Amino acid sequence: MNTESTSPVFTVETTVGAMVAARPALSRLFEKLGIDFCCGGKKPLAELAAARGLDPATVLALIDAALAVTPGTDDVNPATLSLRELADHIERTHHEYVKAELPRLLEMAERVARKHGWRDARLAEVAETVGLLTREMFSHMTKEERVLFPLVRQIEAGAADNFHCGSIANPIRQMEDEHESAGRAVARLRELTDGFRPDGDACNTHRALLGGLEEFEADLHRHVHKENNVLFPRALELADRN
Repeated sequence: MNTESTSPVFTVETTVGAMVAARPALSRLFEKLGIDFCCGGKKPLAELAAARGLDPATVLALIDAALAVTPGTDDVNPATLSLRELADHIERTHHEYVKAELPRLLEMAERVARKHGWRDARLAEVAETVGLLTREMFSHMTKEERVLFPLVRQIEAGAADNFHCGSIANPIRQMEDEHESAGRAVARLRELTDGFRPDGDACNTHRALLGGLEEFEADLHRHVHKENNVLFPRALELADRN
């Protein structure tokens, strides 16, 4: 286990969301192991490791080793930000990334399906799934930017938890459901593309598409984690106190 007083003490019963909230750099390790730290963030390490056929004690040792090398470095530690700062960060980084990247990936997916669908019948479903994901994510981000995030900022400014939508828990619950839907779509894309691995006959556009989808998956995991495991719980806790 971690021994330094400044390091968090994790056990196999610690939720993976709490781990990544405390040390964002662990997201990279969980990505490699296939452990869901975003939508599955409320589950303990023991449960998620077992679901992947991994020994929880071994994963815990890997976590300690990762912390010894990279003690919490990441693009940002969301736990250090105010709610307003975290909402702003999510909009500036993850939302802007999605707005730029998903239309590009959709165009490539549709082009690859048209040109190479005869070779792999799954390409049509890949394009269809990317299209569905694009529509859902754009609608989702609009609701966050126009409804939920402004409410989060008002809560932090001292507003009572009594809005036109009722409690802030209501839009948060809807956003979490939509995160689950996006996660299922990305999981289906991984399945349809053999883990985003191109075969020997894949053209350069197809390879670029698969690389872009894999990067999108990683960003989505970090994006959802910052909301599900940091922003939303803190907003709900503050709303209860206002």
